[in-house]
Amino acid sequence: MSKNRQITIVDIAEAAGVSIATVSNVLNRRNVPMSEDTIRKVEEAAERLGYRRNVMAANLSRRKSYELGMLVPSFSGYYGRFAEEMQRKAHTYGYHLSVFSAAGFDPEIEQRHLDVLLQRRVDGLFCHGLAMTTEATRRIVGDGTPLVLFNGWGWPSDLAAGAVNLDFAGGCIEAVQHLYDYGCRRLYYVGKARAHATDQQRRIGFEEGVRRLAEPVTAELISGDGAVGLEQLLDQQLLQVEPGKPTGILAFDDFDAFTVMSAVMKRGLRVPEDVQLVGINNDPISQVCYPTLTTVAIPYHEQAQLAMRLMLLKLGEQNRLKQADGDSTDDHDQLLEQQEIRIPLRLIQRMSTGQRPSGAAMS
Repeated sequence: MSKNRQITIVDIAEAAGVSIATVSNVLNRRNVPMSEDTIRKVEEAAERLGYRRNVMAANLSRRKSYELGMLVPSFSGYYGRFAEEMQRKAHTYGYHLSVFSAAGFDPEIEQRHLDVLLQRRVDGLFCHGLAMTTEATRRIVGDGTPLVLFNGWGWPSDLAAGAVNLDFAGGCIEAVQHLYDYGCRRLYYVGKARAHATDQQRRIGFEEGVRRLAEPVTAELISGDGAVGLEQLLDQQLLQVEPGKPTGILAFDDFDAFTVMSAVMKRGLRVPEDVQLVGINNDPISQVCYPTLTTVAIPYHEQAQLAMRLMLLKLGEQNRLKQADGDSTDDHDQLLEQQEIRIPLRLIQRMSTGQRPSGAAMS
C-alpha cells in the first residue's frame, strides 16, 4: 500500500474481515446491533492502518452537535482560568464547551472521559498536553474529530500540528534578563518535575536566558516539586548574601514563588534587597501577597481566541469566523499552515524585584 495514499473504510473492512457497512457503523458510532468483538476488530484495524476520517466529509454526513470537549490536567490555577475563557469564547461562536479534568492521569477517570466524549460525539476536542495520553487522544480523533492541542510539547507531529502554545521559554528568557538588570548575579530556577514538558519549557528558557547575559553568572536548576530542595538552597547559598548583590529566583509559578518568598523571609532575608523573585501566571496571589510578586503574565484571552479560531477552521466554519471577526481567507490559510502557534508572555514588575543598581543599564 502506498505510504501517501489515504486509508479508506474499504481498507479497514478488508483488514478486519467485515463489511464496509459494518466499518461505517462502528466509526460513526451508529446505534445498531454489533458484537464487542466486531467493534474491537474494526477499531484495531483502523488504528493499525493509521486511519483518519476526512473531517469535511464527516461533517457533511452527520448532523453537527455544536458541542466541543476540553481536557485539562486539573481545574486549579492556569487550567481553571483558561477553561473559563474558552467557555466564553465557545459561547460567542454558538458552541457549548464541556470541560473535563484528567485528575492526575487516573486510568479509570481517563477512560470515563473518553467514553463520554465518544458518546456525545463532540464536534471537536481541545486537549492540554498533560491532560491525556496520546493513545487515548488517538481514539477520540481516530474517526475524524478535529483536535486542537494547547501547551503540547513533545507530542507526535500528527497530533501536535497547529498546537497553540504559550511561549514559556521566551517569558523565562525575559525574566532572567530582568533579574540580571536588577543586579542579580546568582540565579536559580525552582521547578516542578511532575509538570513534565511544561516545566521543561521553563528550564529551556532559564538556561537560554543565562546564556544570553552580557557576563557569566552563577546559575542552578533546582529539581523537584515546588520548593523541594529549597532548604538546602537557602541554608547553603542564600544566607551568603553580599550587600548590593541580590540572588535572583525564578519559580515555576506564582504559588511556588510565594512559597519560596515565605521561606526566605522566615530566615531573616529581605525581599528584594537580598533575594529577588519572579513567578509565572499572574495569579491573584501575586497581587495580594506582600511584597507583591513580579510575574510573567499569561494572555488567556489571546490563547483562547486563537484556539477557538483554529478549531472553527478545522470544522469548516470559515463563514462563521468571517461574520464574527471579519477574517479574510488569507488569515485562515496562514493560521492553518502554522505547525505551532506560539503566544508571547509579558513580564509585570512588582515589589519582589527591586531598584536597578546605580549605574546599571538595561541590556
